[in-house]
Amino acid sequence: MINVTIVAATPQDAYMVANDKYGEFELLSAKQIHNKEDNSISCEITISISKEKFLQLPTLGDNDNRLGQIEDNNIEIVKRLFESKGISREWLDEILEPFVGSTVAENQKILVSYLLEEMDETIVIKKESFDKQKIMMFVGPTGVGKTTTVAKLAARYAYMMERPHRVALISLDSYKVGAIEQLSHFADIMKIKLFTANSIDEFKELFDRVGSYDIVLIDTAGMSPFDTEKLLKMVEYLSTNTTTKIEVNLVVSATVKYEDAKDIYETFSFLNLDSLILSKLDETRHLGSILSYLLLYPIPLSYFSIGQEVPDDLMVANKEYLLQKFIGDLNG
Repeated sequence: MINVTIVAATPQDAYMVANDKYGEFELLSAKQIHNKEDNSISCEITISISKEKFLQLPTLGDNDNRLGQIEDNNIEIVKRLFESKGISREWLDEILEPFVGSTVAENQKILVSYLLEEMDETIVIKKESFDKQKIMMFVGPTGVGKTTTVAKLAARYAYMMERPHRVALISLDSYKVGAIEQLSHFADIMKIKLFTANSIDEFKELFDRVGSYDIVLIDTAGMSPFDTEKLLKMVEYLSTNTTTKIEVNLVVSATVKYEDAKDIYETFSFLNLDSLILSKLDETRHLGSILSYLLLYPIPLSYFSIGQEVPDDLMVANKEYLLQKFIGDLNG
């Protein structure tokens, strides 16, 4: 649904304008506006119309060229606003192209509302599901907080859900100094079993040992998108078990640049990614780049990491949370 604001002299006039222009609509709110300069009173109503009706609004006629120039300029103003906040110009051009020369473009607020609606529809959320054993592997670049995210999820699954789950941890990160020690520290505190594997053979053997656990979380080494050797090693690990699907979760920092995010996705996508986890959401107020990434690659979002505290600073992915933060930046 698209929200539209209409201002007229009286509530009746506002309602008639809405009815003449949009036909069927849902009235969301109405209020009086007092203009102190001339001491006049007007009425503002906000209505909601379907996206389909919004797209069917008429285009401008041949005698409306001057108005058309004004409205096309509105489109450009809105594009520049979103682009300045990190949204891809390519995406903006594609989404707003149908409204060039259309009466829809007479109001910048309507265009903004439409873009936000498109963003809301495009972002995909992956719901939690625990109807059978889950084996989850976490991959991503170095320094995005994978190990801390794994610890947060282990605590969530083992202690913070309506039904506690038996959780096991596996560390494959033999590259980073202290990585296993960090995960071991979390495992000791939470009284969760931690296994380590330094080879494909050791990893294969672990599947028999973790068969009784509800959820198995696999921490991997952080790697550059250009580290072919490590990436091929991940493919070997993922190919070792044929009885239970290993869900692959890509962890990406919300502070990443758009161009780098594209490189990361295009590199890791051949692992058949199941979901995306956004980390470090507490470290930025500007989400345009990561939103552009989500609009280009609509991989399902599963979780947000919003701080360093284990287990508190983790939340199930919520598109409204992202969009509200973006709107705050847009209005800032």
